[in-house]
Amino acid sequence: MIKVLVTGTNGQLGRCIRDLKVDTPEIDFTFVGSEELDITNDFDVNAIFDENDFDYCINCAAYTAVDKAESDIDNAFLVNAEGVKYLAAACKGNNVILIHISTDFVFDGEKGEPYTEEDVPNPINVYGASKLKGEEYVQEILEKYFIVRTSWVYSEYGNNFVKTMLRLADERDEINVVSDQVGSPTYAGDLACFLINFISSQNDNYGIYHYSNDGVISWYEFATEIFRIANVSIKVNEIKTVDYPTPAKRPIFSVLNKSRVKYNFPNIQISDWKMSLKKMLLNYI
Repeated sequence: MIKVLVTGTNGQLGRCIRDLKVDTPEIDFTFVGSEELDITNDFDVNAIFDENDFDYCINCAAYTAVDKAESDIDNAFLVNAEGVKYLAAACKGNNVILIHISTDFVFDGEKGEPYTEEDVPNPINVYGASKLKGEEYVQEILEKYFIVRTSWVYSEYGNNFVKTMLRLADERDEINVVSDQVGSPTYAGDLACFLINFISSQNDNYGIYHYSNDGVISWYEFATEIFRIANVSIKVNEIKTVDYPTPAKRPIFSVLNKSRVKYNFPNIQISDWKMSLKKMLLNYI
């Protein structure tokens, strides 16, 4: 049996992985949230690895408040960088393979075409910079690792764009959504399936991978499709990023090239974003 530690289990991805536990009897999961394991505490991190015999660690723990990070720099780096360093060191000391979840926000959005794993990161906000530092620690410390960058994550759980749109539709007659930021949504349920297949295959093509659902859209297009599928009547106005200032600057174009995933894991099917959105909404509404 494969033994897997999942950190950050109360977040969107962690909860989606937990949902799949019943269908994966070949994997013995240990799920820990911040209450059970503070990844920024080096002693606690080493203790859980020393007391168990894990084969893999999926690190879903992260500081994800993108705008708040601009004024909470120390905590963002503590969780997204230093905590990751402690996990990586513990994995190395216990011969555990680390699967670390990262983000499209490590890129500046200036390329204008999908980013490959070989493109040089250049984050434009604190959140992206903290996640990049975490990636760098993983690469410095480990040889056996998978860094999985993803984008625009949503699910039935936690706070995300889909749930925010549905909530605003209950409160307002019309909303404004930016149409000049382009990317690819990722249903956390699909990402969870991908990670479990990753482990079940025991593939040793280590390194960085990009994963999202297929399709390239703007936030405006995402919002309009949410309301169409949910059969919600609301006026959606297109606006530009300049008309919706936020503390953290966002990449204008953060589409991820998934060719490496498709080549190394040919049996994994990546769903179109509309199909995955419909699946999530059917579960949620």
